Amino acid sequence: MNARPDWWKDFFSGLVVDFWRIALPASVTLAEADFLERHLRLSPGARVLDVPCGHGRLSIELARRGYEVLGVDISQELLDAAGTDAAASGVAGSVSFSHADMRDLAWRAELDAAFCAGSSFGFLGDAGDAEFLAAVAATLRPGGRFVLDASKVAESLFPAFRERHEIEKDGIRFEAENVYDPRRGWIENRYTITRSRDGASETKRAAHRVYTASQYCGMLAAAGFEVEALFGSTLGEDFRLGSPQLFVVAVARKP
Repeated sequence: MNARPDWWKDFFSGLVVDFWRIALPASVTLAEADFLERHLRLSPGARVLDVPCGHGRLSIELARRGYEVLGVDISQELLDAAGTDAAASGVAGSVSFSHADMRDLAWRAELDAAFCAGSSFGFLGDAGDAEFLAAVAATLRPGGRFVLDASKVAESLFPAFRERHEIEKDGIRFEAENVYDPRRGWIENRYTITRSRDGASETKRAAHRVYTASQYCGMLAAAGFEVEALFGSTLGEDFRLGSPQLFVVAVARKP
């Protein structure tokens, strides 16, 4: 399928943005926000980093709950949607959005917590993914907490691997073709997104690295975190082979 190494720079635009904004029900966002609030141990007024933030669904929900949220994303279209939704939700004063590479984070040892949601990890390759984790660690005060949604982890992905699948919601069809390269440890994807009301269609290619849970723990440790827990869903059960998701809870090491 031959996705460009930097496919993520312009992937999140057009119909992809339209689909992402409607793909998840509000109940999923609420459950994830509850999980983050609990495991990041947020206190009133906490400064929280959401990276990459996408269209801001979690940033906005956490801002509603009284936290100061800083969202970072490389897609200006997603950020524009986030700004619009934040204003409509009445939380524009509690959340700010920045256009940047997820490795280019401006804060230094000043944030209380951070999270990476939406299975948005693994796009950058081994070195780039390590740079991202180190950049997040650098933003946090000692003892600051981090939650990584690592749901593309091998132990979850392969027991239910499908070479083709499709989703349709509110008149937009999202079709995926997936090929695993075992030598490289990458999955290549070709996505076709079609909107029924006007026949608009886009085909885009992507790729992501597949890590095991043990590799995630090692990468986090190398970046300056202590891994506290691995959960198999937002319900909080322990992660195991075949769990539907992986959420890693980690703490920035104190000097």
